Parts: sequence; structure tokens; C-alpha cells
Amino acid sequence: MESEQNPDGGNETTHNGPIQLKQRDSRRCCWVCFATEDEDLDALWVQPCKCRGTTKWVHQSCLKRWVDEKEKSGHGGKIVCPQCQTEYIIVFPNMGLFVLLLDTVDGIIFRGSLFLAAGIAASAIYWTGVTYGAITVMQVIGHKEGIDLMEQADPLVLLLGLPSIPVALILGRLICWEDAVLNFMRRHFPKIPVIHNVLPFRGEVLQSETPTDNDLPPISSPVSATRILCGALIMPTIANLFGKLFYSSVKSNFHRTVLGGLTFITVKGFLRIYHKQQQYIRQCQRKILDYTEANISTYLHHSRSTD
Repeated sequence: MESEQNPDGGNETTHNGPIQLKQRDSRRCCWVCFATEDEDLDALWVQPCKCRGTTKWVHQSCLKRWVDEKEKSGHGGKIVCPQCQTEYIIVFPNMGLFVLLLDTVDGIIFRGSLFLAAGIAASAIYWTGVTYGAITVMQVIGHKEGIDLMEQADPLVLLLGLPSIPVALILGRLICWEDAVLNFMRRHFPKIPVIHNVLPFRGEVLQSETPTDNDLPPISSPVSATRILCGALIMPTIANLFGKLFYSSVKSNFHRTVLGGLTFITVKGFLRIYHKQQQYIRQCQRKILDYTEANISTYLHHSRSTD
């Protein structure tokens, strides 16, 4: 509220607050480049959303550039205001039937290429599985015997059976029989002296503590997809090597490979059981120390010695 001098010498009170607020509200300022209407008198302005105040105005050219950047960044679907989330009304000029036809063909090619790429990838994986299955057959039962077997087999059986070999190996690798054996041994074998000396169990590990099952470290290790894949696919080769190394007296290449594979799985399994039990002991016997100068000094000294 301001007081002004009238011609008769008196004071006149006028309300200029709402007028000034309205003037400030109508003042245009681009929210993209922050330029005002006084800086570029020839610029085209647009009010594309539900925003109020100065942020409702934006240069037409600035908004076009902003929309282009959003589309280049892979933004799919609708283009909306970053403030009020109003969808922009974008209208394109009519370019004629021929351009519309080209746009339609381009869209079909774009969508079709995705399915084509997926089909090519699936075909490559399938034929890789077929090749791996054929190599595995020759490796397990012998080169000459494997070729003879595949030549006599029905093509449909080969096309379905050979790629199922790597799938079966991967699925078999997912079976963690060591965890089941270790869990069984922890439950039922704590009083057997031989196993007791090799694999200490819950009472000895946790000493005076009586924790619940939720307090104990998990038996299973985190699953590694690359480790499972590599271990499964290299298994026939390892089985063949173990068969030649430990069962060279067996004449049948198939029996020799099977025995080598079983030997490798058994040895590796019990080594993993022992290793998991030792990790279990280490996890159960860990302690959190008081934050004292002596413990800090001991911890730093231990860290330097391990490095």
C-alpha cells in the first residue's frame, strides 16, 4: 500500500501490491536457457504445461532442443514437463502419404530387427550346444565310436539330444549334494571320534554359546553363474583326464570316463565339505572387540602383517 499526492494537496491511498504481483507473474523467463523476454524480443514463446508463474514460459526453440535430447537419450513413451508432469502436446505437420509409408516401413524394420537379432542369438546358442554335445560324445565314448554312433542315429534324435547334453551338465552342476552331506554329518555324526577330529561341530565351535539356527552362518555359498557354467562345461574333459590317469587299465573309454568323473566329483565334494566346515568354524568363532587403544593397536598390527 502506497500513499500518493493528489492535485488538491491531499494524500490518496492506492493498492499497487496485486498489480505489481500480476506484472511479475506475467514476466516471461525461459526455464531452459533462463533468458527473459527483454533479452530476445523476436523469440517465440510457448506455455506447454500446467505450471504457473514465470516457469510456465519457455522458448519454442529451447523446448524443441530439450525434447530432442530426451528422445536421443532413449526416453520412450510420452514427453512430460519435469515440474508438473503434464504431457506435452506435440503436433507434426502432414508430410503426405509417401512419407507416412516410409515411416511405417522404418518402424516395422526397427521392431523386426529386434526379433531377428533374438532369433540369431538363439540359433547361435543352439548350434553351439549341438557342437558341444557332439564333441562331448566323442570325448566320452571315444572318437571313432562317437562318430559311428552319431552316423547311425536318427537326425531328429541328434538335433534334440546333442544340445541337451550341456543343459543336463549345467543342471547337474546346480545340485549341491555337498551341502546336504555336510548338514547330515553335522546333525548325526558329532559323536564319532574320527569325524569329530576332522570336522568339529556346533558344541565345540561355539563353546558356551547356545545360538539359534538363525545365528549360525549359512551352509550354502553365493551362487556364481560363471563358475557354474564353466565348471559344467569343462566337466567331461576333467572326467576324461581323471579316467586316463587313474583307470588306464579299463579298456572301455566310456567306463573309464565315467569312473574318472565320479572320482573327481567325490574328491572335489569332500574337499569342499572340509573347506566349508572350516569356514563355518571361522565364522562361528569370530568376535567383535571393544573399541580400545590396545585393540586398535593389535588390529592395525595384524592388518599390516597380513598385507
